[in-house]
Amino acid sequence: MTDVAIRTEHLTKVYGGRVIAVNDLTLDVPVGAVYGLLGPNGAGKTTTIRLLLGLQRPTAGWAEVMGHRCGVQATAVRQAIGYLPTNPSFPGHLRPFEYLDLLGKICRVPGDERRRRAADLLRAVELLGATNQRISTFSTGMRTRLGIAASLLHNPTVLIWDEPTAGLDPAARRFTLDLIADQAGKRTVILATHILSDIDQICDHVGVVHEGRMIFSGSMREVRQRLRRDSFHLELDGPVETIHRLAAQLPASGGLATDVRDDRVLIVRIQDERNRAGALAEVLQHVAASDVSLRSIGAGQGDTESAYLQLLQEDRAYGFRRFDFQTPAVADANAGDHGA
Repeated sequence: MTDVAIRTEHLTKVYGGRVIAVNDLTLDVPVGAVYGLLGPNGAGKTTTIRLLLGLQRPTAGWAEVMGHRCGVQATAVRQAIGYLPTNPSFPGHLRPFEYLDLLGKICRVPGDERRRRAADLLRAVELLGATNQRISTFSTGMRTRLGIAASLLHNPTVLIWDEPTAGLDPAARRFTLDLIADQAGKRTVILATHILSDIDQICDHVGVVHEGRMIFSGSMREVRQRLRRDSFHLELDGPVETIHRLAAQLPASGGLATDVRDDRVLIVRIQDERNRAGALAEVLQHVAASDVSLRSIGAGQGDTESAYLQLLQEDRAYGFRRFDFQTPAVADANAGDHGA
Protein backbone atom coordinates (compact mmCIF):
# COMPACT_ATOMS: atom_id res chain seq x y z
CA MET A 1 0.00 0.00 0.00
CA THR A 2 1.47 3.36 -0.99
CA ASP A 3 2.04 6.03 1.67
CA VAL A 4 1.51 8.77 -0.92
CA ALA A 5 -2.09 9.49 -1.89
CA ILE A 6 -1.40 12.03 -4.64
CA ARG A 7 1.80 12.52 -6.58
CA THR A 8 2.66 14.78 -9.50
CA GLU A 9 5.91 15.10 -11.43
CA HIS A 10 6.65 18.19 -13.55
CA LEU A 11 2.90 18.64 -14.13
CA THR A 12 2.36 21.39 -16.70
CA LYS A 13 -0.70 22.79 -18.43
CA VAL A 14 -0.51 25.39 -21.21
CA TYR A 15 -3.67 26.64 -22.91
CA GLY A 16 -3.50 27.47 -26.60
CA GLY A 17 0.29 27.59 -26.53
CA ARG A 18 0.08 30.92 -24.66
CA VAL A 19 -1.45 30.78 -21.18
CA ILE A 20 0.60 28.81 -18.61
CA ALA A 21 -1.86 27.70 -15.93
CA VAL A 22 0.27 25.03 -14.20
CA ASN A 23 4.05 25.29 -14.38
CA ASP A 24 6.26 22.24 -13.69
CA LEU A 25 4.37 21.35 -10.51
CA THR A 26 5.76 18.51 -8.40
CA LEU A 27 3.81 17.42 -5.34
CA ASP A 28 3.48 14.56 -2.84
CA VAL A 29 0.42 14.37 -0.55
CA PRO A 30 0.70 11.79 2.27
CA VAL A 31 -2.10 9.31 2.84
CA GLY A 32 -4.47 10.60 5.52
CA ALA A 33 -3.29 14.21 5.32
CA VAL A 34 -5.55 17.24 5.31
CA TYR A 35 -3.59 19.13 2.68
CA GLY A 36 -4.23 22.80 1.99
CA LEU A 37 -3.54 23.87 -1.59
CA LEU A 38 -3.04 27.57 -0.99
CA GLY A 39 -2.59 30.38 -3.46
CA PRO A 40 -4.14 33.60 -4.74
CA ASN A 41 -6.97 33.47 -7.26
CA GLY A 42 -5.56 32.51 -10.66
CA ALA A 43 -2.55 30.70 -9.18
CA GLY A 44 -3.47 27.39 -10.88
CA LYS A 45 -5.22 25.51 -8.06
CA THR A 46 -8.40 24.66 -9.98
CA THR A 47 -6.46 23.66 -13.12
CA THR A 48 -4.33 21.31 -11.00
CA ILE A 49 -7.51 19.72 -9.64
CA ARG A 50 -8.95 19.30 -13.14
CA LEU A 51 -5.74 17.53 -14.19
CA LEU A 52 -5.98 15.19 -11.19
CA LEU A 53 -9.59 14.39 -12.07
CA GLY A 54 -8.69 13.65 -15.69
CA LEU A 55 -10.97 16.42 -16.93
CA GLN A 56 -8.03 17.87 -18.85
CA ARG A 57 -4.87 16.44 -20.34
CA PRO A 58 -1.49 17.73 -19.13
CA THR A 59 0.78 19.46 -21.61
CA ALA A 60 3.73 17.81 -19.85
CA GLY A 61 4.40 15.70 -16.78
CA TRP A 62 2.01 13.35 -15.01
CA ALA A 63 -0.12 12.82 -11.89
CA GLU A 64 -1.16 9.78 -9.85
CA VAL A 65 -3.91 9.22 -7.27
CA MET A 66 -3.53 6.19 -4.97
CA GLY A 67 -1.03 4.71 -7.39
CA HIS A 68 -3.25 5.11 -10.47
CA ARG A 69 -2.11 7.35 -13.32
CA CYS A 70 -4.53 10.24 -13.96
CA GLY A 71 -6.08 10.68 -17.39
CA VAL A 72 -9.34 11.02 -19.26
CA GLN A 73 -9.89 7.24 -19.17
CA ALA A 74 -8.73 6.72 -15.58
CA THR A 75 -11.89 5.26 -14.01
CA ALA A 76 -9.93 3.96 -10.99
CA VAL A 77 -8.90 7.53 -10.18
CA ARG A 78 -12.47 8.80 -10.36
CA GLN A 79 -13.64 5.98 -8.11
CA ALA A 80 -11.03 6.99 -5.55
CA ILE A 81 -11.94 10.71 -5.50
CA GLY A 82 -14.88 12.58 -4.02
CA TYR A 83 -14.97 16.01 -5.66
CA LEU A 84 -16.63 19.23 -4.53
CA PRO A 85 -16.31 22.08 -7.06
CA THR A 86 -16.57 25.76 -6.22
CA ASN A 87 -20.24 26.82 -6.08
CA PRO A 88 -21.60 23.38 -7.15
CA SER A 89 -24.63 23.29 -9.45
CA PHE A 90 -27.35 20.65 -9.43
CA PRO A 91 -30.52 19.72 -11.35
CA GLY A 92 -32.83 22.18 -9.65
CA HIS A 93 -36.04 20.19 -10.23
CA LEU A 94 -34.83 17.30 -8.04
CA ARG A 95 -35.04 17.01 -4.28
CA PRO A 96 -31.86 16.19 -2.34
CA PHE A 97 -32.64 12.49 -1.73
CA GLU A 98 -33.61 12.06 -5.40
CA TYR A 99 -30.34 13.64 -6.50
CA LEU A 100 -28.17 11.51 -4.23
CA ASP A 101 -30.06 8.37 -5.28
CA LEU A 102 -29.46 9.21 -8.94
CA LEU A 103 -25.80 9.90 -8.28
CA GLY A 104 -25.48 6.59 -6.43
CA LYS A 105 -26.90 4.74 -9.44
CA ILE A 106 -24.36 6.42 -11.70
CA CYS A 107 -21.61 5.37 -9.28
CA ARG A 108 -23.05 1.82 -9.23
CA VAL A 109 -23.70 1.77 -5.50
CA PRO A 110 -26.10 -1.12 -4.72
CA GLY A 111 -29.71 -0.08 -4.05
CA ASP A 112 -30.06 -0.71 -0.29
CA GLU A 113 -26.60 0.63 0.43
CA ARG A 114 -27.21 3.66 -1.81
CA ARG A 115 -30.43 4.67 -0.07
CA ARG A 116 -28.96 4.13 3.41
CA ARG A 117 -25.91 6.23 2.61
CA ALA A 118 -28.05 8.99 1.09
CA ALA A 119 -30.21 9.21 4.21
CA ASP A 120 -27.21 9.09 6.55
CA LEU A 121 -25.38 11.79 4.61
CA LEU A 122 -28.38 14.12 4.47
CA ARG A 123 -28.59 13.78 8.24
CA ALA A 124 -24.82 14.37 8.62
CA VAL A 125 -24.93 17.61 6.60
CA GLU A 126 -28.13 18.72 8.37
CA LEU A 127 -30.42 18.67 5.33
CA LEU A 128 -33.06 16.26 6.64
CA GLY A 129 -35.39 19.19 7.17
CA ALA A 130 -35.08 20.13 3.50
CA THR A 131 -35.72 16.73 1.92
CA ASN A 132 -39.05 17.88 0.48
CA GLN A 133 -37.59 21.03 -1.07
CA ARG A 134 -36.45 21.24 -4.67
CA ILE A 135 -32.74 21.99 -4.97
CA SER A 136 -33.52 25.16 -6.94
CA THR A 137 -34.78 26.71 -3.67
CA PHE A 138 -31.54 25.99 -1.76
CA SER A 139 -29.27 28.73 -0.41
CA THR A 140 -25.52 28.78 -1.17
CA GLY A 141 -24.77 27.07 2.13
CA MET A 142 -27.35 24.34 1.54
CA ARG A 143 -25.94 23.69 -1.93
CA THR A 144 -22.45 23.38 -0.49
CA ARG A 145 -23.68 20.90 2.11
CA LEU A 146 -25.44 18.86 -0.56
CA GLY A 147 -22.22 18.92 -2.62
CA ILE A 148 -20.32 17.61 0.41
CA ALA A 149 -22.83 14.76 0.78
CA ALA A 150 -22.53 13.98 -2.94
CA SER A 151 -18.72 13.86 -2.73
CA LEU A 152 -18.93 11.25 0.05
CA LEU A 153 -21.69 9.06 -1.38
CA HIS A 154 -19.45 6.47 -3.06
CA ASN A 155 -17.15 6.29 0.00
CA PRO A 156 -13.97 7.63 -1.68
CA THR A 157 -10.49 7.40 -0.19
CA VAL A 158 -9.55 10.92 -1.38
CA LEU A 159 -11.60 14.12 -1.09
CA ILE A 160 -10.81 17.13 -3.28
CA TRP A 161 -12.78 20.20 -2.31
CA ASP A 162 -12.26 23.41 -4.30
CA GLU A 163 -12.99 26.62 -2.34
CA PRO A 164 -15.68 24.91 -0.22
CA THR A 165 -16.23 27.95 2.01
CA ALA A 166 -16.61 30.47 -0.84
CA GLY A 167 -19.69 32.65 -0.37
CA LEU A 168 -20.75 31.06 2.92
CA ASP A 169 -21.96 32.93 5.98
CA PRO A 170 -19.92 32.43 9.20
CA ALA A 171 -22.15 29.63 10.53
CA ALA A 172 -22.08 27.67 7.25
CA ARG A 173 -18.33 28.21 6.96
CA ARG A 174 -17.75 26.88 10.47
CA PHE A 175 -19.95 23.86 9.72
CA THR A 176 -17.98 23.09 6.53
CA LEU A 177 -14.61 23.37 8.27
CA ASP A 178 -15.80 21.08 11.06
CA LEU A 179 -16.86 18.49 8.46
CA ILE A 180 -13.40 18.63 6.87
CA ALA A 181 -11.71 18.29 10.26
CA ASP A 182 -13.89 15.25 10.97
CA GLN A 183 -12.42 13.50 7.92
CA ALA A 184 -8.84 13.89 9.19
CA GLY A 185 -7.15 10.51 9.34
CA LYS A 186 -10.13 8.76 7.73
CA ARG A 187 -9.45 9.98 4.20
CA THR A 188 -6.91 12.10 2.39
CA VAL A 189 -8.34 15.59 1.95
CA ILE A 190 -7.18 18.25 -0.52
CA LEU A 191 -8.59 21.67 0.32
CA ALA A 192 -7.93 24.27 -2.40
CA THR A 193 -8.43 27.78 -1.08
CA HIS A 194 -7.05 31.30 -0.95
CA ILE A 195 -8.35 31.77 2.62
CA LEU A 196 -5.42 31.51 5.02
CA SER A 197 -7.53 31.07 8.14
CA ASP A 198 -9.14 27.92 6.68
CA ILE A 199 -5.68 26.40 6.18
CA ASP A 200 -4.57 27.45 9.64
CA GLN A 201 -7.54 25.86 11.40
CA ILE A 202 -7.79 22.41 9.84
CA CYS A 203 -4.78 21.49 7.67
CA ASP A 204 -1.71 19.53 8.76
CA HIS A 205 0.10 19.97 5.42
CA VAL A 206 0.15 22.84 2.96
CA GLY A 207 1.33 23.55 -0.57
CA VAL A 208 1.72 27.15 -1.72
CA VAL A 209 1.10 27.73 -5.44
CA HIS A 210 2.22 30.94 -7.13
CA GLU A 211 1.91 31.63 -10.85
CA GLY A 212 1.18 27.96 -11.51
CA ARG A 213 4.24 26.67 -9.67
CA MET A 214 4.58 24.97 -6.30
CA ILE A 215 6.88 27.23 -4.27
CA PHE A 216 6.51 25.34 -0.98
CA SER A 217 5.12 21.99 0.13
CA GLY A 218 5.39 20.56 3.62
CA SER A 219 3.85 20.33 7.06
CA MET A 220 2.22 23.32 8.75
CA ARG A 221 5.05 23.25 11.27
CA GLU A 222 7.61 23.55 8.47
CA VAL A 223 5.85 26.47 6.79
CA ARG A 224 5.80 28.41 10.05
CA GLN A 225 9.47 27.64 10.68
CA ARG A 226 10.33 29.32 7.38
CA LEU A 227 9.54 32.68 8.97
CA ARG A 228 12.53 34.84 9.72
CA ARG A 229 13.06 34.58 13.45
CA ASP A 230 14.09 38.23 13.81
CA SER A 231 10.76 39.80 12.98
CA PHE A 232 7.84 41.38 14.80
CA HIS A 233 4.63 43.15 13.97
CA LEU A 234 2.98 46.25 15.37
CA GLU A 235 -0.76 46.91 15.16
CA LEU A 236 -1.24 50.65 14.76
CA ASP A 237 -4.07 53.17 14.83
CA GLY A 238 -3.88 56.31 12.75
CA PRO A 239 -4.05 57.66 9.19
CA VAL A 240 -3.28 54.96 6.64
CA GLU A 241 -0.91 57.23 4.72
CA THR A 242 1.04 57.95 7.92
CA ILE A 243 1.48 54.22 8.61
CA HIS A 244 2.78 53.63 5.08
CA ARG A 245 5.09 56.66 5.35
CA LEU A 246 6.45 55.30 8.65
CA ALA A 247 7.13 51.94 6.97
CA ALA A 248 9.04 53.69 4.19
CA GLN A 249 11.14 55.75 6.62
CA LEU A 250 12.30 52.89 8.86
CA PRO A 251 14.56 51.02 6.36
CA ALA A 252 16.51 54.26 5.88
CA SER A 253 17.96 53.75 9.36
CA GLY A 254 19.62 50.55 8.14
CA GLY A 255 19.26 46.88 8.96
CA LEU A 256 15.46 46.83 8.76
CA ALA A 257 12.94 45.62 6.18
CA THR A 258 9.31 46.65 6.49
CA ASP A 259 5.92 45.86 5.04
CA VAL A 260 2.34 46.95 5.82
CA ARG A 261 -0.51 44.44 6.02
CA ASP A 262 -4.17 45.43 5.90
CA ASP A 263 -3.14 49.11 6.16
CA ARG A 264 -2.84 48.70 9.95
CA VAL A 265 -0.15 46.13 10.77
CA LEU A 266 3.50 47.12 10.37
CA ILE A 267 5.77 44.12 9.77
CA VAL A 268 9.42 44.73 10.70
CA ARG A 269 12.21 42.28 9.86
CA ILE A 270 15.63 42.71 11.42
CA GLN A 271 18.81 41.91 9.53
CA ASP A 272 21.40 39.63 11.14
CA GLU A 273 23.76 42.45 12.10
CA ARG A 274 21.17 44.39 14.10
CA ASN A 275 20.50 43.95 17.82
CA ARG A 276 16.87 42.95 18.34
CA ALA A 277 16.24 45.08 21.42
CA GLY A 278 17.94 48.10 19.88
CA ALA A 279 15.99 47.72 16.64
CA LEU A 280 12.67 47.44 18.49
CA ALA A 281 13.50 50.49 20.59
CA GLU A 282 14.30 52.47 17.44
CA VAL A 283 11.03 51.45 15.78
CA LEU A 284 9.05 52.42 18.89
CA GLN A 285 10.76 55.84 18.91
CA HIS A 286 9.63 56.41 15.32
CA VAL A 287 6.09 55.32 16.22
CA ALA A 288 6.02 57.69 19.22
CA ALA A 289 7.17 60.58 17.04
CA SER A 290 4.53 59.95 14.38
CA ASP A 291 0.81 60.64 14.26
CA VAL A 292 -0.15 57.03 15.11
CA SER A 293 -0.83 55.07 18.29
CA LEU A 294 0.37 51.58 19.15
CA ARG A 295 -2.27 48.95 19.91
CA SER A 296 -0.16 45.77 20.20
CA ILE A 297 3.21 44.19 19.46
CA GLY A 298 3.69 40.55 18.45
CA ALA A 299 6.50 38.27 17.32
CA GLY A 300 6.41 37.14 13.70
CA GLN A 301 7.40 33.54 14.39
CA GLY A 302 4.50 31.13 13.91
CA ASP A 303 2.25 33.55 12.04
CA THR A 304 0.95 31.58 9.06
CA GLU A 305 -0.08 34.69 7.16
CA SER A 306 3.38 36.21 7.54
CA ALA A 307 4.94 32.94 6.39
CA TYR A 308 2.69 32.87 3.33
CA LEU A 309 3.48 36.47 2.38
CA GLN A 310 7.19 35.80 2.91
CA LEU A 311 7.06 32.82 0.55
CA LEU A 312 5.41 34.92 -2.18
CA GLN A 313 7.91 37.74 -1.70
CA GLU A 314 10.86 35.34 -1.88
CA ASP A 315 9.50 33.73 -5.05
CA ARG A 316 9.15 37.12 -6.75
CA ALA A 317 12.65 38.12 -5.60
CA TYR A 318 14.26 35.08 -7.21
CA GLY A 319 13.50 36.48 -10.65
CA PHE A 320 15.14 34.45 -13.40
CA ARG A 321 16.64 32.12 -10.81
CA ARG A 322 13.18 30.56 -10.49
CA PHE A 323 14.12 28.55 -13.58
CA ASP A 324 15.93 25.39 -12.48
CA PHE A 325 18.70 24.75 -15.02
CA GLN A 326 19.55 21.47 -13.28
CA THR A 327 16.12 19.92 -13.85
CA PRO A 328 16.32 17.36 -16.67
CA ALA A 329 13.85 17.50 -19.50
CA VAL A 330 10.50 16.02 -18.57
CA ALA A 331 10.48 12.34 -19.39
CA ASP A 332 8.37 11.35 -22.36
CA ALA A 333 6.51 8.70 -20.37
CA ASN A 334 3.44 10.77 -21.02
CA ALA A 335 4.15 11.07 -24.74
CA GLY A 336 1.05 10.99 -26.88
CA ASP A 337 -1.05 12.14 -23.94
CA HIS A 338 -0.37 15.85 -24.30
CA GLY A 339 -3.02 18.35 -25.21
CA ALA A 340 -3.55 22.03 -25.46
